[in-house]
Amino acid sequence: MIHTKDHKTGHLLDPWRYMGKKRRKLLEQSWAGLFREHILSELPVDKIAPFFSSDMGRPTKELYAVLGVLVIQQMQDFSDKETLYQLAFNEQWRYALDITSESDDAAYMSSKTLWNMRKVVMDHNLDKIIFQQVTGELARVFKVDTTKQRLDSVHIRSNMRRLGRIRIFSETIRKFLINLKRQDKVLYEQVNKKTSDRYITKKALSCFSMVKPSETPRTLKEVSTDLFELITLFSKEARVTAMHSYKLMARIFEEQCHIVEDASKKPEVFMKAVKEISSDSLQNPSDPDATYDGHKGQGYQVQLIEAFSDKEKSKEDKAQTLNLITHVEVQKACDSDAKALIPAIEATEKRGLGAKEILVDSLYGSDANVTEAKKLGVEIISPAMGSNREGKLPLSSFTFTKRGKAASCPGGHIPVKTKHKKERHTAHFKVEHCCHCPHLQEGCPVKKGKKYYSLRYSDKEQRIAERRVLEETEAFKEKYRWRAGVEATMSEYDRRTGVKNLRVRGFEAVRFCATLKAAGINIFRATAVQKALSNGKEACERALLSQKQTIHTFIVLKRRFLNNFDSLRDILTSLARFCGNTAARTI
Repeated sequence: MIHTKDHKTGHLLDPWRYMGKKRRKLLEQSWAGLFREHILSELPVDKIAPFFSSDMGRPTKELYAVLGVLVIQQMQDFSDKETLYQLAFNEQWRYALDITSESDDAAYMSSKTLWNMRKVVMDHNLDKIIFQQVTGELARVFKVDTTKQRLDSVHIRSNMRRLGRIRIFSETIRKFLINLKRQDKVLYEQVNKKTSDRYITKKALSCFSMVKPSETPRTLKEVSTDLFELITLFSKEARVTAMHSYKLMARIFEEQCHIVEDASKKPEVFMKAVKEISSDSLQNPSDPDATYDGHKGQGYQVQLIEAFSDKEKSKEDKAQTLNLITHVEVQKACDSDAKALIPAIEATEKRGLGAKEILVDSLYGSDANVTEAKKLGVEIISPAMGSNREGKLPLSSFTFTKRGKAASCPGGHIPVKTKHKKERHTAHFKVEHCCHCPHLQEGCPVKKGKKYYSLRYSDKEQRIAERRVLEETEAFKEKYRWRAGVEATMSEYDRRTGVKNLRVRGFEAVRFCATLKAAGINIFRATAVQKALSNGKEACERALLSQKQTIHTFIVLKRRFLNNFDSLRDILTSLARFCGNTAARTI
């Protein structure tokens, strides 16, 4: 049965009244206070409730508390065992989750329950909904301005070992043989004993990690041949071909090997060259979803968008401004950053957290992305890819009309005629103007023809040339310098939540962890802002109270000594005697 509590309605009697004022204040100013006040009641219990019966079976754990535990676990980077202990004995956790009872039903959760609840959330993409609702609530409470945002990606790794080609083959073969032996011993007996002995024992398997570089080609030939023989041996056994480990062997063979067939000989297996292997090939049989990035290696990547303010502020004002992560998306490591920008813009806009300006690096700032984003009402601030060729005048040395036609050359000459076809332009200049022009020796991009010297360019080339000119201006440099702040966010993302080295494997599990850890960063940041605002409010209240007390003292003294002193100087001297020189100077 479904078990939930109403966390929006307060308690008639404060269950935390046994605490002293100082401990209670620390609790309320911590992440637990913010989580209890703003986050807990916003968790999407309505999305997880349909997976349980409303009138049959044992009551579930309180569903708001369950979802809260999943968020806090990733936020604090705890293992399952640590999480269950924190839930049972940590008063801060129970305050955050509004657990007021000391019973086991309220404060205890089994590891199986934790695992099952997490599986439901992962399988139905509820982690994205949790992030969106947490982020939306914090944006509303702290009135976050999302007009300016910045985007970047970070490479993360699942809990898998880095394997070379030999180990990928040997580990996959071993996994298949173990599964086959468990499921069908009769079919397992068909495997050559020499082959099974080579892979099935850990001691034999460890030999593959000690292969000398000079013996690598021979060893690769052996393991690829063994792989091919196993695939061929069971290719007609439907029960075996349906096995996950068999499909992994077939995938590896297709990605890394090719067959040379000869009528007089049996087929021979050859390894593909490293350059021929795709970056989305299998990296480890324990995590088939992991792919390869040429710069950062095996794993996954996460796209993050963060709202920020570019106004120069004092230290106190900065502490009271919330830089909120508005979008998080987990991708394969081989996916291009250039394809992530437009979906991210559309996703934030759909949730009411859209930006007017987004700062990105050059990988995101392709001409196609800049043009598409402009249609969506978003300005992309990014350096253009590449650079001007040395020894050649850039296209920006020409002047153009608003319609993209060439108006004049670097020497100031007007073209004789211009042509336009789709996105291509041609401008013809007189031979007598160009043949002796000094700019021709400097690398002017015009080309000599029969009648004219001609400049040929596209709309894209013109736009990129204009962007390169804009990049040299102080206004662009002033705007773009704020992009560097996203690197600090990536560092905090890893340092506080351990996102770069996860405890899980598989795309769904990695997405779940990375998404909730991003929500955790938002909670940590909002807590710091709330504390700064609270301290500032208390300081103002203390200053106001001190001012009122001083004015009251002055009024009392004035009434008391008005008949005895004739001048204001005498009144202030008396005030200094009773309240101190500082109070008198303040008045």
